[in-house]
Formats: sequence, structure tokens, C-alpha cells
Amino acid sequence: MPDDKIKSLAEKFISQKKDAILDVAKDYPKKKSLLVDYSELVKFNAELCDELIDFPDKVIKIFDGVVNAQNIPVNFGGEVRFHVRFALPKGFTVKIRDVTSEYIDKFFGTDGVITRVSDVLPKVYIGVFQCPICGWKKEIEQEKTRKLIVPSVCGDCKKAVRFKLLPEESKFIDIQRLEIQEPLELLRGGEEARKIEIWLTDDLTGKVLPGNIINVAGVMKLIPPKDINDAVYRKFIDANNVNVVDREFTEVDLSEDDIKKIKEFAKSPDIARKFIDSISPTIYGYREIKEALALQLFGGSRFELPDKTKTRGETHLLLIGDPGVAKSKLLIGVSNIAPKSIYVSGKGTSAAGLTATAEKDEFAEGAWVLKAGALVLASGGLACIDEFDKMESEDRAAMHEALEQQTISIAKAGIVAKFKSETCVLAAANPKFGRFSSEKAISDQFDVPPTLLSRFDLIFPIRDVMDASQDQGVARYVLMAYTGKKEEHLIPQIDVEFVRKYIAYARKNLNPVLGEASQKKIEEFYLKLRQESSGDVVQITARQLEGLIRLSCASAKMRLKDVVENEDVNRAIRLTTYSMNLIARDKTTGKIDVDIITHGPKEKRDKIRIMSDILEGLTDNGKKHCMVEDFVKQANERGINEKDAKNFIENAKKEGRIFEPKNGQIGMIA
Repeated sequence: MPDDKIKSLAEKFISQKKDAILDVAKDYPKKKSLLVDYSELVKFNAELCDELIDFPDKVIKIFDGVVNAQNIPVNFGGEVRFHVRFALPKGFTVKIRDVTSEYIDKFFGTDGVITRVSDVLPKVYIGVFQCPICGWKKEIEQEKTRKLIVPSVCGDCKKAVRFKLLPEESKFIDIQRLEIQEPLELLRGGEEARKIEIWLTDDLTGKVLPGNIINVAGVMKLIPPKDINDAVYRKFIDANNVNVVDREFTEVDLSEDDIKKIKEFAKSPDIARKFIDSISPTIYGYREIKEALALQLFGGSRFELPDKTKTRGETHLLLIGDPGVAKSKLLIGVSNIAPKSIYVSGKGTSAAGLTATAEKDEFAEGAWVLKAGALVLASGGLACIDEFDKMESEDRAAMHEALEQQTISIAKAGIVAKFKSETCVLAAANPKFGRFSSEKAISDQFDVPPTLLSRFDLIFPIRDVMDASQDQGVARYVLMAYTGKKEEHLIPQIDVEFVRKYIAYARKNLNPVLGEASQKKIEEFYLKLRQESSGDVVQITARQLEGLIRLSCASAKMRLKDVVENEDVNRAIRLTTYSMNLIARDKTTGKIDVDIITHGPKEKRDKIRIMSDILEGLTDNGKKHCMVEDFVKQANERGINEKDAKNFIENAKKEGRIFEPKNGQIGMIA
């Protein structure tokens, strides 16, 4: 189509949009763009739409020129520049992995989650260049790549010279670069997410953060290689329009037939059993753990409280125990059926890779770049962290905010940002000394700080116990996997794709509330355990109560119920009690003691309290330190053996509570 015809059609179309343009002009420079829906343009002239798709640079430039020629009154002192942005329908959306050379200079849309965001930088769009010999000036409109187009020969003195850019006479536009990757929902198993660079200009800049899911409409451009002999070009999308997509599962499309099947399946009386049997069916046993994993996939309910704070809906689970008990396989199995998941190993994961960071990067010409980590990218889904105990302590420390507040905050180099991290965490850890011991506190056996342990709703120790029946079952399951036969009980009860759709539907459409009966049942359970608690032994805290509510809501969501019923509460109580019996029952008193998880049994805590008092007494009245043998002697007199006394000294030194001025002497740090 000739340019003059495109211009004539654009003028006619824009003349119908005068009110919309005036609305934009009122808020200039906050608003600079007129949004045009593709469906409107199709009704106006279908041939013009084809031109937009095939020759977008030309059509967009003409539309921009027509709008800017309207002489719209604007209350702004500087240069006024409007844009026309086109919203494409879903039919024009291309997967990132399918953006190939056939889309060069074509107009299309794509979806992705932002992984990196550069700072907003100025870019020359009209450069004014001056000849250093005669002073002749030339104005050149720049292309949409990083390379500056400079005249080579002076139009006046006709000499080939090195022209100088005049910044004060040139025109600049804001530019920001993003990197987006395929949404996690599109990936299967260990598939690697494909990425592509996005360039934003002018009023599109400064509006998105890492972790945001966006829909981009733009034109694919090429970046020439630095080496002129290199034939491979880099690609990027020059964005014309960007929308932040506020949905958890952008790629899980449900048809009417899918929804009908989901609602029918929800009526199954044994729905929980079917979901349990669909999680890692090739792994023998672990029924309670698989049930908890099923509930974690559905997640609890989220509510905004009167003070504008939000309740946490995500359940966090920790699997701890002996090597070779299929912890990693359970993590992989769950990540494979979750609609949105990410799997990382603690061994090779840093705080930045797990949460978020700001750092200098060539991606932004050496400027600061915000990068999203696994917990941000998996927001709204599941993050599986294997080898959790192998992470560096400072890397684990970065997780505290993400696990409880569901956000990740960055304050670095003048950049202050907060990312959404509404992610369920499933972690697996191995004990320090090879095998898990029920005699020791969990915090003593794993390099996980007590404050982080307390963030997990349920902790399941998995022990490799000698049990003839269990061993026979495990052996049969392992051997059957190598027979080549399709054993019925090794096949998932529910098709994996259907599980994904079911979970996505439940998470998107349901936010169950507590009914009167369920509320009363939870309250009775909580108060009963609180009343059984003594001054030194606490059986349940408000944190466990909230975990109980989350599990109850997840159970209701699994059954597609809007109201939590007694059946859901019973399931939550049973799983919570099962977990607490394994990790928090004091063998001396026979009672649940939640402090065992982080600080060990009451007997051990009492000994620590006594030894702290002894040390305080020995270093009182101006004494800065005391003899180790005096400390051990007094500990013995109070019924504490020498080994425990010396262990106390070593642990206190590691924690920075005491110091050793000389060999055989210790003192308290104020």
C-alpha cells in the first residue's frame, strides 16, 4: 500500500479519536500514548491491519506523525511528542522460542516473565553532527539499534572527517532494556526457558519490575555483531505496547469441556487419595508426605486485613532426613506436575539467584540492573530447593522475608525496589552427620537457622529405618520399574495435564473461607493444646495455628469448595499432628514441645540456662573472664557432665556469646 494512502487512512481513523487524544493531552507528560485496539482497526480497514503486521515501522511512524500534526493543546513547556500504541489480540501472540528470523521487521506479540531490568537511560533519536573543519552541521534520525549513525563526508568542505555529536542540539528519548523468559507454565520437566531482549522507549519505561509477567507487542530487530566478519546477529523486540498481566497461570488455557470435567472430578468421594496416588507413584509409601505435597500445590486462601496487610496463603514444607530416601525424587515429581514450578539445587544457588539483586551489567551498558531470582520468577507457583542445607548461610538469610512476607526487598546503589514472591517453597535437606537422629534437635543436625526453620508449616523427617515390611515394599517398587512392564500402581491415578489444569482452575477461582463449624473445630484444637502447655513447654503457637488454617483452606480448594468444612480441618489436624509427633515430641515428658524444633528438648534447654547462669556468676562483680575448670566444676555440681559443659563453651564461642582471652579461660561478651 502506498505511503500516501496509509496516511490518508490514518488521518481518517485518528479524526474519530479526538476525544481520546484530548484525554491523553490533559495528563501530558504522564500520558503520551493513544491506545488503538487491533479489532477497531480491522473494522475500519482490514488492509491497513495487514500493512501494520507486515510493515510496522512505516505504519507506526505515519500514525505517530498524524497524531502529532493535530496541534493538540498541551499544558507543558518542553517538546511534545505523542505515540500511537497498538493492542494485538491473542491470535498474534508468538512463543519466545518460536520468534525466529521469519519475524524480522514484523509486528507480533509475545508473553514472558521479566528476569532483568536495566536503568532508564537517554538515547539519541535525532543526532546533530558538526564538521570539525568548517563547522557544517547535519541532522540524522537514528535507527532503533545501539549503533550511532554518523555522517562520513562533510556536505560543505567535502572532506572525510570525524564528525562530532552536539548533545545540546540533538534530541534524546528515554530507553530501558528488559530480558524476558518463557513463563514457567510452558516448560515441562527440566526444559530450559528461552529468553529474548525487549527495548522500551519513552512513556513505556520505568513501569515494570523483575518478576512481572508482561505481554509485549512490538517489532523484531537485529543488533549487528561487533566483528564485521561475524554473520550471526542478536535479536531484540522494539516494543510498541506493553501490558502487565496480573494472572498466576498465563498459559494454562481451560476450555468449557475442561471446566466441566474438573467440576465432575471434584465430586469424587476419594479425590484426596487420587491426588496422593498421582504424586511420584513410583516411590513407595510416604502417604502423609504426599498428602501434604498435594495440599501445597493448591495453596491456602489470601485475605487483605483491615490494616491493608495480607495473610500468607502459601504453605512451605521441609523434608529432612537420611541420604537415599527419595527426597530429591519427591521434589522432582511434584515440580513436574505443578502448573508453575522451578527446581534449584542449594549447592549452586546464591542469594541473588534465589531472591533478587541489583548489580552492574553489560546488559545495561555497565549501569545497574535489577535481576529476578527463582523465588520471584516462581511467584504464584512452586519453588523446589534441593540440598537446602548446602546453601551458604548468608544466602539462606535472604529467604526470611520471602517465606513470611511474600516479598523481596532490594536497597542498593540508590535503587529501592520490592518484588512480589507469593511462592510455595518445598525444600529438602540432609543431616550434617550422615543420618538423622531423633535424639537431637533438628537445628543441631542441619545447617539451617532456627528462625528459618520456624517459617516452614510442616517439617517431615524421613529416616531409613530397618523394617522388613517397608524394605520389601521399597524393593518391589524399585525392581518393578526395571521390568519394562506398565504396572497399574506405578501409573499416576490422574493424567498429569489434567492435574495441572485442575490445580490452575482451583487456584484461580477459589479462595475458601472458614465456616462456623470449621472455625470452632480449629479453635478447640488450638485451645486444648495451649491449655496442656506449661510455662516451659509450649505445644502450639499462633504460627502453627496459621499453618493449620492454610492447610484446611488448601484441602477445601482441592475439593473445589468455597467454605472450609470439618473434613478439611480434620485432614489439616491429622497432618500437623503427624509432623509434630515426629519432630516435636519430648521423649522425657511424652508431650509436644514446639521449641524442640529450634532449641532441642526441655532438658537440654534447662542445662543451657543453668550453664549461662554459672558463667554469668563467675564473670560477675567486675571479672572479665574465668577459668574453664572452675566453670566445668560448678556445672558438675549442678548435675551437668564435663562433655556437655565443654560443648556449651564451644557452641557459645561459635555464636559469639563468649570469648577465649587465653587458653583455659573464657569470658562473656557484653
